[in-house]
Amino acid sequence: MARYTGPKTKKARKFGEAIYGPDKSFEKRKYPPGQHGNGRRRKQSSNYAIQLMEKQKAKYTYGVLERQFRNLFESAARKSGVTGEILLQFLEARLDNTVYRLGLARSRRGARQLVSHKHILVNGILTNIPSYHLKPGDVVSVRNKSRNLEVISNAQSTATEVKKWGWIEWNPDRQEGTFMQYPERSAIPENINEQLIVELYSK
Repeated sequence: MARYTGPKTKKARKFGEAIYGPDKSFEKRKYPPGQHGNGRRRKQSSNYAIQLMEKQKAKYTYGVLERQFRNLFESAARKSGVTGEILLQFLEARLDNTVYRLGLARSRRGARQLVSHKHILVNGILTNIPSYHLKPGDVVSVRNKSRNLEVISNAQSTATEVKKWGWIEWNPDRQEGTFMQYPERSAIPENINEQLIVELYSK
């Protein structure tokens, strides 16, 4: 299954943000990568370059490839409402992202691996498609024989943010979470200017 597997810190430095989560290497070198480091003079970016950069940042943040991202945008554009906000809601509704939000993995990459390796159920049915689109009311749970996995236990022991996501409800005793609703834009913490993405695809 195709996905980006390259260096994470280098990508984070390119966008100037720790898009993959806390990163000590990024904190030491927040300037863009390149042979001449921070001293390199950089040209002012065009509007197109800024829009493209924002789209790339969203793609790498959520671990989505170009064709998937384009399809999500087209689906969002067909819906009534604000296209950029709907796009982010669709990204948040991906199964791998929800597993990450539930605190079952420390990163979206780790969450994607849990789903791909058949450790996750949706409404009691084994689902190994990371891009699976959740709908309000869907229940995401850990497969019974996977509940004692060290990677899940370690993630849960350090997960402190799951309680603050108003659109998902977590039951620690049953190790399952319910996708309650699509989140409001103000509740999504990712620093993404979705309007720039809409402008890019509208050209």
